[in-house]
Amino acid sequence: MGGFFGVAAKKSCIFDLFFGIDYHSHLGTRRGGMVLYSEEKGFDRAIHNIENSPFRTKFERDFEEMDGNLGIGCISDNEPQPLLIRSHFGNFAITTVGKINNTDALTKMLFDSGKSHFLEMSGGEINQTELVAALINQKETIVEGMQYVQEVIDGSMSILLMTQDGIYAMRDRFGRTPVVLGKKKESICVSFEDFAFMHLGYKRYKELGPGEVVYFNYEEAKVMSPAKTEMKMCAFLWVYYGYPTSSYEGVNVEQMRYRCGDLMAARDNVEADLVAGVPDSGIAHAIGYANRSGIPFARPFIKYTPTWPRSFMPSKQSQRKLIAKMKLIPVEPLISNKKLLLIDDSIVRGTQLRETTDFLFDSGAKEVHIRPACPPIMYGCKYLNFSRTNSELDLIARKVINEREANVTPELLADYANSDSANYKEMEKCICKQMNFTTLSYNRLEDMIAATGIEPCKLCTYCMNGKQ
Repeated sequence: MGGFFGVAAKKSCIFDLFFGIDYHSHLGTRRGGMVLYSEEKGFDRAIHNIENSPFRTKFERDFEEMDGNLGIGCISDNEPQPLLIRSHFGNFAITTVGKINNTDALTKMLFDSGKSHFLEMSGGEINQTELVAALINQKETIVEGMQYVQEVIDGSMSILLMTQDGIYAMRDRFGRTPVVLGKKKESICVSFEDFAFMHLGYKRYKELGPGEVVYFNYEEAKVMSPAKTEMKMCAFLWVYYGYPTSSYEGVNVEQMRYRCGDLMAARDNVEADLVAGVPDSGIAHAIGYANRSGIPFARPFIKYTPTWPRSFMPSKQSQRKLIAKMKLIPVEPLISNKKLLLIDDSIVRGTQLRETTDFLFDSGAKEVHIRPACPPIMYGCKYLNFSRTNSELDLIARKVINEREANVTPELLADYANSDSANYKEMEKCICKQMNFTTLSYNRLEDMIAATGIEPCKLCTYCMNGKQ
């Protein structure tokens, strides 16, 4: 995933930009970057690796040394950005959030049209933000170029583009991720998460619609290209990676998770002594479940935040397993000889949840009942890179299906995604056994959608049922 933030102010914007970007640290763990513009210095950029240390720590010196009245920045789980580009539009800075699936085809098209080269990142990949900039540069105006990006990419792409005069903001074609403007005296900001500008003095000003392009300076924001009508916003925003204080399309994340847990409890009849949520995103779901079921909410294990303030995970699986265990400290009196009902936001690969379950049993739990807040993850996300999974066969649900079936067809996968089918129930039993849970019951898709309050046709649930 990733997130971005931008500011256009009459005076210095470094304070707002720095903390606005920092508030997006839950969305990425690899790179952070920011660019400022001033008449005195021109464009001034800093990019740092934030895998082992948070944005605020890595950019502390830059905060003291950089300045400007215009700025954009990002937290990224992928390529280094923002980028500085010199083109026929003049100089500009650009940062993006999204994923491009047809990189090779677009690269070939640009080579055929005269583009000479791209810089290659480690591993042989092209920086997708550089590719987006090259596509924008194919057109006569920036707005036409941004519209062109949405026409030709297969995937999803939201964009911030900063010139020396102001900032262009574009929400991806189907509104899979949010883009919202905030406003205060002599300053306008743009953000992925609306809570990011709350304590900076901004009031929510405008939420961009799908494919909408807005240009703003410190005085005003102008719609350069109106919003499209069709929306496919990522449902996983509310379930997992959205911050609890954020709202998307008017729906608060924390409240959605309460409703989600409530609806899960309404269908369940398991006997348990305590309800707990896996920190952090499972907690609100668990509170909703506990309030409806009457089973007390408790925290039988606590995330150790003094040295684990963010979701750092190394690339090696063996190290990830150890660190996942190190983060969670058991409260043994709340575990020993107890029947626990544990709610996590989802089960993707299942590795960390299996580790958590094992450590609860090792700490004396009598039973561990698992209730994921969303249906089985059946497909790798094509749009937002929310998981480190490299192959769909890494997904625990797909592993089980492949073990059960000699020939996995789209029709068969659709049947496994149907929570009323016999195949679904057998898959759930197999996952439960493999993961060493006492019982397992996934949330139903219709209940998860109902918890958002958004029309089903406006949500993307591709990772769960293959439909966008």
